[in-house]
Amino acid sequence: MAHPLTVLEKAALLSGENIWQSRAFPHAGIRSLFFADGPHGVRKQTGSGDHLGIAASQPATCFPTAATVANSWDPALAEEVGRALGAEAAEQGVDVLLGPGLNIKRSPLCGRNFEYFSEDPYLAGTLAAGYVRGIQSQGVAASPKHFAANSQELLRMASDSVVDERTLREIYLTAFEIVVRESSPRVIMSSYNRINGEYAHENAHLLTEILRDEWGFDGAVITDWGGGNDPVAAVRAGGGLEMPSPGLDSARRIVAAIESGDLEVASLDARAEELRALAHWVEGGESGGAEASDHHELARRAAQQSIVLLKNEGAVLPLPAGERVAVVGDFAAKPRYQGAGSSLVNPTRLTTALEAIGASELDVVAYAPGFVRTGGEDEALAKDAVAAASAADTVLLYLGLDEVSESEGKDRDHLALNDNQVALLARLHEVNERIVVVLSAGAVVEMPWLDECAALVHGYLGGQAGAAAMVDVLTGTVNPSGRLAETYPLRLEDTPTHRTYPATGDTSQYREGLFVGYRYYSTLDVPVRFPFGFGLSYTRFDYSDLTVSDAGATFSLENTGTGAGAEVAQMYVRRLTDGAIRPVIELKGFCKVYLEPGERARVTIPFDRHTFRTFDAAGDRWVNETGDYEIVVGSHADDARLTAAHSLTGDAPQEAPPGIPHYASGDVSAVPDDEFARLLGRTLPKPRPERGDLGVNDPLRAMHDARSPLARFAARVLRALIDRSERKGAPDLNLYFLYNMPFRAIAKMTGGAVSAPMVEAITVIVNGHLFRGLGRLVRAFVRNLSDAKRMRSALAADAERALNH
Repeated sequence: MAHPLTVLEKAALLSGENIWQSRAFPHAGIRSLFFADGPHGVRKQTGSGDHLGIAASQPATCFPTAATVANSWDPALAEEVGRALGAEAAEQGVDVLLGPGLNIKRSPLCGRNFEYFSEDPYLAGTLAAGYVRGIQSQGVAASPKHFAANSQELLRMASDSVVDERTLREIYLTAFEIVVRESSPRVIMSSYNRINGEYAHENAHLLTEILRDEWGFDGAVITDWGGGNDPVAAVRAGGGLEMPSPGLDSARRIVAAIESGDLEVASLDARAEELRALAHWVEGGESGGAEASDHHELARRAAQQSIVLLKNEGAVLPLPAGERVAVVGDFAAKPRYQGAGSSLVNPTRLTTALEAIGASELDVVAYAPGFVRTGGEDEALAKDAVAAASAADTVLLYLGLDEVSESEGKDRDHLALNDNQVALLARLHEVNERIVVVLSAGAVVEMPWLDECAALVHGYLGGQAGAAAMVDVLTGTVNPSGRLAETYPLRLEDTPTHRTYPATGDTSQYREGLFVGYRYYSTLDVPVRFPFGFGLSYTRFDYSDLTVSDAGATFSLENTGTGAGAEVAQMYVRRLTDGAIRPVIELKGFCKVYLEPGERARVTIPFDRHTFRTFDAAGDRWVNETGDYEIVVGSHADDARLTAAHSLTGDAPQEAPPGIPHYASGDVSAVPDDEFARLLGRTLPKPRPERGDLGVNDPLRAMHDARSPLARFAARVLRALIDRSERKGAPDLNLYFLYNMPFRAIAKMTGGAVSAPMVEAITVIVNGHLFRGLGRLVRAFVRNLSDAKRMRSALAADAERALNH
């Protein structure tokens, strides 16, 4: 018989037991839950645990990353990958898989973009919903993350995302809304950052008003690891489990708030019941089992369907059997197949490009590394590569971003490939113009060098079987059908956030508003390298006969080429009459269609709740404005292949707010303060003074300007260690985390050894009051030991009473 929990037990239930497990209360029928990272592969650690991918983990299939699978534009494939992830998690005893990640790619500089789907919320949400359905079909809870407006790695635990309500709703929350409504995730992970002044895990507007009351979410909200702040405010707002273990310090504060009347028992009961329900849901799930060889083949198929052919001059691809090729590039021998950080997977197998090409019918005349992947000139390597290229009919040149360029905890400084790779391409082009660049990167790169290659194939980060999938595409075994899920600008300076991203102060101001990614480029007609949704095929597709009804858009699609293939037909909506300020076009539907040569299909892309809506911030509601629209169907955002008018009768058109001309035109790369304030509907947060006392929510990196010489020295040591790891080409993620985390996280990441009052004492020392701070630290330390002992005894007594009842 399950016994009810006491107030103390409910409070303790909201704190993790250790790094990866929640607390168990067997007498109440609540078992411990095991959490593991898993956006593209299960990462269950063995031995000592950490949350940043440093320690070893059990072998698991490393699927292509989310940024890669997003290029498939295939929700069914995403769901299939999700089922495999859920099955492997269940086999390893994992109850909650921490993923998928679906934050919007506000800037191509975000260091974690490889782990996210798209710059477009409709595409991101639709694919992520597939992952969640698949994972949860195996009795494992999915945990979409990071909720919300978590758009940069720099200062991610201390930054305040300042964003207007309409942009928040339409761009940064829509993907999560789609996932919640379409796949019912059992868990949502809150983000580290503040949103308009309030931490995500204690933001009632997000967690109660929107997530639960509006969308109907009935699961549990958990923190990102170390992301807790005020546990009482979190419980009141709708935040649940705090991970990893902060000891019983948070439970003590919750109980004290209940006793003082500062927190209602009903709020605590609701959060505890959500975790109880999660434990019961997991207990009742069943998995179909996992087979490593089958999942490796699925990983290969997922990579095949996600590879994007970006250039194919003179139809150099596909390569025929017997083609004499030189393979050049360090990435051919040592693939970049996943990102760095908490999603790092220990693969069950790993195929290199050299192995895959060797198993094909291509004739490899030579291999040359060509360059050092982390940069720097090496003339001997370059000369060997030139010699290899001279002896071959075609050069397969494997280029990409190295491990330092893309990592959790660090944003990118630029969008360029390392100079030595670009220089080598130029030298190879002088001796052989038939160069096929095979690109490995989890995000956007600038391509001023594009004219120096005949073909470009982008594999993104293709997982453990990505190299074999790439050879399948190069040789024509597979017709490429991937389409870009993000825009490739000509240069960083063309992006709408290039002046403000990443934010280095207390606030990250989303001044570009709605104009993210293609919404900006299309509205201002900014030339781009490759538009959103772009990708080539070895065959051709013709569009015709578009008709539009109140239900959706229907058109004909025909494969007019000589080979079977798949086309991603995309539907965009353009408003023609006056109303709310909008981007020129917005993606509102898509369909991936497989056709044999000469085959013709009638395709319908239905309208749904997202097709015409816009958020009325003043009225706090979604509206469908009456007016005239244009439905645009084509193969990418700049391809208005078919258009048709459509009139909608709905809500009264909104009036554009006065005094925001940059938003009216879409020219948002340099919005002045007063105009951004008018968009927000409030005054801008005041910048913090350059010098002053540091608080518990300031990051450790702020110690560079601390009053204490010891603190300044510690900051310099941290920075030096980071620089050394980057020079070695092996970024130390623990150092990134420490450097950017706020002081308060010390109490959240030490299993109760450090309490919140101890952290406050540490900041006193950092602020130059050594002896006063040491005195407070000693007193807080003694108090923490006493409180922890008292609370452990109380929990044991509660359990004993329940068992003897």
